[in-house]
Amino acid sequence: MDLTLDQAKVHYLDSAATVYPKPKRVLERMVELYLQFGVNPGRSGYDLCLVGGGLVDSTRKKLTEFFGGTDPNRLCFTSNASDALNILIQGLVRPGDHVISTVLEHNSVIRPLNHLREKGTIEVDYVPCGDHCILDPDEFGRFLKPNTTLVVVNHASNVIGAVQPIAEIGEFCREHGLLFVIDVAQTAGLVPINMQSLHVDALAFTGHKSLLAPTGIGGLYVREGVTVEPTRYGGTGVRSAHPFHLEEYPYRLEVGTLNLLGISALYLAQDYLAEEGIENIYRHEMALFTKLQEGLQDISGVHLHGTVKLDNRLPVLSFTIDGWDPSDVGTFLDVDYCVACRTGLHCAPLIHEHMGTAPRGTVRFSVGPSNTEEDISVALAAVREIASSHR
Repeated sequence: MDLTLDQAKVHYLDSAATVYPKPKRVLERMVELYLQFGVNPGRSGYDLCLVGGGLVDSTRKKLTEFFGGTDPNRLCFTSNASDALNILIQGLVRPGDHVISTVLEHNSVIRPLNHLREKGTIEVDYVPCGDHCILDPDEFGRFLKPNTTLVVVNHASNVIGAVQPIAEIGEFCREHGLLFVIDVAQTAGLVPINMQSLHVDALAFTGHKSLLAPTGIGGLYVREGVTVEPTRYGGTGVRSAHPFHLEEYPYRLEVGTLNLLGISALYLAQDYLAEEGIENIYRHEMALFTKLQEGLQDISGVHLHGTVKLDNRLPVLSFTIDGWDPSDVGTFLDVDYCVACRTGLHCAPLIHEHMGTAPRGTVRFSVGPSNTEEDISVALAAVREIASSHR
């Protein structure tokens, strides 16, 4: 298999899937750290192991502060946001509970909830979104039941980029004594997140998007006073003679050897984000995105879906072209123009049903920190040619 690729030729517009390329200095330093002490952290008392364990602890502290948490021990590492959401959802519900979620969700939420409903463990309702695919916090009251215990909401859609009114939904949950979990896979590292001001009980994040780490690392944070029942059991490197999995955090929700390489990248990327400023990164991405969206709006036969509002928005959009299947558009963009994007349902089928773009989905463009004016110009020219060639 030929693993060579001329990166310079690729116009990458798929950062909602994963940010690429990651900052070179983060990746290079990550490898350096792993070469120095890439052992099993927290398992022994020799110096290399202690340094590795110290890095893990320091990363917990950085991310806890980043998310507005209070106790670093309640920052638990997982393999990604999907893993974290499964842990939270399955660890927070009890038989007979009713859960409220939304049509904006990724399958990382929809599928765990549907499996639990199929087993007869819980009931589930999905709140529709309103104008511009923004949730109305007042709508959640329509779905409230006596046995409602949990609300799970996507902070921002991976399909259309709309950032949701999380603080207002959080206030609703507090007023009604409901646990509130948010999925910040798309927003973490791009917009500020403070769990306390948002009234959030737990969040799930992934490292490989705007937190600028490699794939295979993610995590969750659970506020003090909230108990997540463990659903997996195994080694922790602590109190090995104990016959049951440990009850204290972070061990309660972590099983086996941690991804030290990925955690190293999260640690280094936190410094990178602090130096660059997430507000500056967001401003750069949205400036390019504005040009992209406005350019697409001017092309005959192109239809944008979801929202065209630029406030409370991530640099993500979905579109279709008259007479074209989205998958074919994606193929032409890749093969003929070297534009990388995502097509289909984007693992979020309910929002496509809401927008009327199911079952074929849309073409999704998403801007990242490394994108340039040239990427946008090439993509617009490509879409213009594709749209005109069919008419």
